Amino acid sequence: MSVPLRELIERHAGGVRGGWDNLLGVIPGGSSTPIIPRHVCDDVLMDFDDLVRAETALGTAAVIVLDKSTDVIRAIARLVEFYKHESCGQCTPCREGVDWMDKMMWRFVKGDAAASEIDMIWELSKQIEGHTICALGDGAAWPVQGLIRHFRPVMESRIAEHNKKNPPREPEIEMV
Repeated sequence: MSVPLRELIERHAGGVRGGWDNLLGVIPGGSSTPIIPRHVCDDVLMDFDDLVRAETALGTAAVIVLDKSTDVIRAIARLVEFYKHESCGQCTPCREGVDWMDKMMWRFVKGDAAASEIDMIWELSKQIEGHTICALGDGAAWPVQGLIRHFRPVMESRIAEHNKKNPPREPEIEMV
């Protein structure tokens, strides 16, 4: 506890492939916690309070290190897909919301989405978070929230690149 995340990765875990400057981000508490970008990883401590201040969590402390070769949108989409598969289906926010998030995330991977859908999936994740019997819904929502919080420009760029080649898409569902 309280070891700097950078020290944990560099000294005790073999470092980042390509060196610290090649770090894109870290999911510090396992797949159910929000990703943090490199500039946060430089100084954050691996303890409950410091990670909460960084808007993530210690969780299981199963540190996931992503270098710059990682498609961060695809990585988070894969986590959401996992949680969709693991949902028991009992709670409507988890059963329906995580399924919807999964579909939206795979469209973000391709860039085949409207920029307004970034805010839509944020709101959806907030409707799932804290509204389920178990923590699986939170585990699906938090990685998406971390992606949007820290990598929104990557999502917007992917959508813009797709729209250069294809007509822009209207949001599939309007949130009221």
